[in-house]
Amino acid sequence: MILNLDGLVGPSHFYGGLALGNIASSLHKGDLSSPKQAALQGLEKMWALHDLGLPQGIIPPPLRPNLSRLQQLGFSGPPAPIIQQSYREAPELLAACYSASSMWAANSATITPSSDATDHRLHITPANLNSALHRSQEAEESFRYFRTYFNDNTLFHCHSPLPSQRSFADEGAANHIRLHDPTGDDFIHLFVYGDNNTETPSTAYPARQNRLASEAIIRRHNIPVEKVLLIQQNQIAIDKGAFHNDVVAVGLGNFLLLHELAFVDQASVIKQLRQRTQHWQQPLCLYQVNQKELSLEEAIHSYLFNSQLISLPSGQTIMIAPLESQKSPSTLHVIQRLLEENTPLSDVRYFDLRQSMNNGGGPACLRLAIPITEKELAAVDSRILMSDALYTTLKHWINRHYRDRLSFQDLADPLLYSEIRDALFELSNLLHLEPLYAFPSNE
Repeated sequence: MILNLDGLVGPSHFYGGLALGNIASSLHKGDLSSPKQAALQGLEKMWALHDLGLPQGIIPPPLRPNLSRLQQLGFSGPPAPIIQQSYREAPELLAACYSASSMWAANSATITPSSDATDHRLHITPANLNSALHRSQEAEESFRYFRTYFNDNTLFHCHSPLPSQRSFADEGAANHIRLHDPTGDDFIHLFVYGDNNTETPSTAYPARQNRLASEAIIRRHNIPVEKVLLIQQNQIAIDKGAFHNDVVAVGLGNFLLLHELAFVDQASVIKQLRQRTQHWQQPLCLYQVNQKELSLEEAIHSYLFNSQLISLPSGQTIMIAPLESQKSPSTLHVIQRLLEENTPLSDVRYFDLRQSMNNGGGPACLRLAIPITEKELAAVDSRILMSDALYTTLKHWINRHYRDRLSFQDLADPLLYSEIRDALFELSNLLHLEPLYAFPSNE
């Protein structure tokens, strides 16, 4: 089974355009956001999957703004002066420290299930996310989260993030796909990287995942090398806005859906995949979407490949897609073909995730998929697992504390900091999240 952990959108969700190479984020920079709508939209997706009988959990938002980071950067005093001074002198730093990007849980870690590791433990490596200031601050927060709620060391191995250095740039599960034979015990891990530390021609956008990082995770997680395929991202796709692999490829079980411009030397990659899986009892279903039927630009706009593939208790595979995919004629045509042809996909359900989509994050960005056994799931701290009570509690909490509208200028308002602090203080008390938060005392 798979436990889906979704990032609970934080009350500082705004459109800052902080992510270089993320087209949607750039296009909506400066727009008014709605933290309340964003959090409720994400919560409804979580609830829908829980209602389908799937294990579902949350990753709570960290405290923002990150005052300790601003203090590291030379701002001092109580919160209000720090916020106002940083807004005047370095607004880009304040924006980074207010970022709610931890909502995109696919970047929080890379996972290897216990069935695949030679030591038979479930391995977790939180991503260092060192490609951008606003994301790098999440590494220690993610480490604290996994160490707290996956704390049985006989079942789980929660590693520290990789060194925060360009050669080990790691963006988490957004660049990793695990495929397996649904009726057998064979599997293969696809680790997709963009940067291999060689000199490359000038490009529009930099690659975020480094090959050395992927190789380090393979060693850490005790994955047999014969069960791994290292694949390089196509720079054409990166330059069009596919900043992570999950913008151009998605897979589950024996089903892999990808754009024809996803990888370097893609024909060779496909040949290797077919060779590695030819003995599976259920053959690999590899569906390649070509540029003529769905351009990279439209694929990135509609986020077809950032849809979330899930396996129901009945064994059916369904797709959780954003409304943007339904509204795109060419994307909808591809989806209809997937349903009509001989693929594992049996249904598609569309969700309104516009607030996240406007910042470049679709259904797959919002969740971290963890293949897990019943014994392991029982060892996960139940406080983070979705239930009727948790859903109701979170919905009331969001409606009480989140703003309907938030602009970049609002970040200068110390009252926003106080609102967020009070909201997360209450959430901490409601869900007993004390290990996750260190509330400042110098106020």
